[in-house]
Amino acid sequence: MIYINLAIKRIFDIIISLITIVLLTPLWIAVAIMIKMDSDGPILFKQGRRTKYGRIFLMYKYRSMVVNAESMGAGLFNYEDDPRVTKVGRKLRNSSIDELPQVFNILKGDMSIVGPRPCVSYELGDFDTLNKRYKKRFQMKAGLTGLAQVKGRNDIKWDEKVEWDNKYIDSFKKYGVLIDIKILLESVFKVFNKENIYENKQDASMDDIEAAAAEEAEIIRLAHIEEE
Repeated sequence: MIYINLAIKRIFDIIISLITIVLLTPLWIAVAIMIKMDSDGPILFKQGRRTKYGRIFLMYKYRSMVVNAESMGAGLFNYEDDPRVTKVGRKLRNSSIDELPQVFNILKGDMSIVGPRPCVSYELGDFDTLNKRYKKRFQMKAGLTGLAQVKGRNDIKWDEKVEWDNKYIDSFKKYGVLIDIKILLESVFKVFNKENIYENKQDASMDDIEAAAAEEAEIIRLAHIEEE
């Protein structure tokens, strides 16, 4: 039954991504012009991410930060009032439009509409030595949105995200694409309400760089704790 549900899920992904690409043609053009007028650099931001079984693919986003932002300041973390975010980029992030180019990743088969959000290739440390709980979330293809996003998005820590991602995998095995449709509808509500866009610091007294370093170390530690 799981294979039938996965086949239906893939057909659903192809149909929705194709419709989205065609219908949003005017938006693709308008956003591209806005980005080029606002700051120097490419229109798209491409980054190595992990999908099913830990495979690395190149994920697309509209560029919402200055060029080489990943090597500046808080690195992978994006706290509120991050100076690396461009003027247009802030509007794209607040509306989640910056994520829309991922429909091309969905059409290619790297991602699905619903699934665990794809982590940066090195974000969790060495993939091969991840503990079973963290590695379980890679049993499904990465998603544009997921259960962790509707439950808290960037307002919850990685350990909580893993719990929700694993619950999604168990729910998909039971309910199939019905759980995908439910999550997709809830995600639309979250986008319109602009909830949990930015990450929270573990310690408000830290600056962005200190907070990011502490968070990164903690994520990798939890992802590699040996399980009994």
